[in-house]
Amino acid sequence: MKYTKEDILKWLEVVKDPEIPVISLVDLGVITNIDIGPDDKVLVDMTPTFVGCPAIDYMKKEVEEVLAAKSVKFDVRVSFKSHWNSNRITEKGRTALKKFRLTPPARYQVFPDLDILKHATCPNCDSQDTEMKSPFGPTLCRSLHYCNNCRQAFEQFKPV
Repeated sequence: MKYTKEDILKWLEVVKDPEIPVISLVDLGVITNIDIGPDDKVLVDMTPTFVGCPAIDYMKKEVEEVLAAKSVKFDVRVSFKSHWNSNRITEKGRTALKKFRLTPPARYQVFPDLDILKHATCPNCDSQDTEMKSPFGPTLCRSLHYCNNCRQAFEQFKPV
C-alpha cells in the first residue's frame, strides 16, 4: 500500500466547504468513510449536511481532483448509509467556524432539543444573551440570531 487512510484525510483537508471556505470537508464531517482496497483503490464516501445540498457535486469534484493529482485510483460516492449530524464537526472545525463569525452548533446526546436551536453563543463577544430571529438563514444549515450584548446579528450553524 502506497498510502494510508490518514494520508488521504490529510490530502483532503485542502478541500473546503464552498459556502464556508475556512473549514475542510474533513473537519465538517462530510467525509464519512475511506476504504483502501487490496488493489490500492480508494473509496471515499461523502455525506452532505442536508439531502438537497446544492454544493455536493462541486465538493465531490474537488475531492476527485485532489485524489487524481496524487495519482490515486479512486471512487468518490455520495452516501446516505450513515446520516450527517453536526456532532461530526471536529474541534478544529468548530474553531474555524467561530473565527468565521459563525456560531458552531452545540453538541447534543441523542436529539437536539429546542433550547439549543433557539439559543446560541455570540461568536463576536461570547455572550449567551442572544435570541434567534429566524430558523432560516442564507443556507439550510444556518439560522439567524441577534446578540443583545454587542448588538450584532450573527448566524449559527444549526445543530442537527
